Amino acid sequence: MSERDLFPGFDALRLRGATGELFCRVGGEGPPLLLLHGYPQTHAAWHRVAPGLARHFRCVVADLPGYGASFIPTPTADHAAYSKRAMARELVAAMAELGHQRFSVIGHDRGARVAYRLALDAPERIERLGILEVVPTAQMWDSFNAEMAMKAYHWTFLAQPHPLPERMIAADPVAYVEWTLASWSQSGSLGTFDPLALEAYRRAFAEPERIRAFCEDYRAGATMDRALDEADRKAGRRIKPPLHFVWSHNGFPARTGKPLALWEEWAEQVSGEAVEGGHFLPEENPDAVLRALVPFFRGG
Repeated sequence: MSERDLFPGFDALRLRGATGELFCRVGGEGPPLLLLHGYPQTHAAWHRVAPGLARHFRCVVADLPGYGASFIPTPTADHAAYSKRAMARELVAAMAELGHQRFSVIGHDRGARVAYRLALDAPERIERLGILEVVPTAQMWDSFNAEMAMKAYHWTFLAQPHPLPERMIAADPVAYVEWTLASWSQSGSLGTFDPLALEAYRRAFAEPERIRAFCEDYRAGATMDRALDEADRKAGRRIKPPLHFVWSHNGFPARTGKPLALWEEWAEQVSGEAVEGGHFLPEENPDAVLRALVPFFRGG
C-alpha cells in the first residue's frame, strides 16, 4: 500500500508555482476547486472529503509550500517566503499551469489562512471561499487569554527564534506529531486517522528542513501575516467572494466566543455553521464537511 491509495482515481502531479514546485493530487470533473490542508498535516488530510467533492468539481489537492512533498522555501530573516501572501502566489501560479485562472478554494487551519489571504489580495481569482476551523490571524492573536494560550500554545512555541523549537521537536518528532494530532482531535487519540495518512504526517516530520518550514510558517503568522491583517482591517478592506465558515464545537475558533461574527467583520457575504468534531474536521467528520460545503460551492 502507498499514499496514493488514499486518492484512488486522482493523478499525482508536480506543478510549477511562482518560485518552486508544488505537489498535488488532481481528480474529478467540473468547476475547479483548490483544497488546502493545515498543520501538522499534508494534502492527505483531504482523503475522506476529496472523493465526494470530485463528483462535482475538478479538485486540486495541494501540499502547501514547505509541507508534504512540495518545495521548501528558503528561510529569511523577515519570514516573507512563508507569509500566506507568498504561499497564495505559489498556488495561483500552480492553478494557472492547469489552466485555472479563476477557481474556488477550501482551506483548513493554515491552508485556510492562505485561502483568505488569497481572497483579500486577488479577489478576481476566487469564485467562492470555504474556511474550516480558523478565525482571521489578527483576530486569533486578539483572542489570546490564559485558556487560549494553553490550548494554542503552538502559536507562540513554533514562532520562537530558530533553532529552539526545531531542536526540541527533532528530539522526538514522531512523538510530537502524534501528540499534536491526538490532543487536537475530539477523541483524544490517533484512532480517527487513517494509517496511511498518519504515515504521511510522520514522514514529513522526519525531515529537519520541513520541521524548520513548519516553524517558519508560524513565525510568519506572528509577524508578517498579522501585520497584513492589521493593515487590511485598518483600511477597511473586506473579502469580496462569498465565504462559508465551518467550525467544530470543540476546536480553536469556538474558544474565541462568536467565531462566525468575527468572519462577518472581514467578509461581505458570510454564511456558516458549527458541526460535531474536533479540530481535524475533514478526517473526523467528513460527511458533515461535505453537507456543509457541496451546496455552497454549487451555488446554493
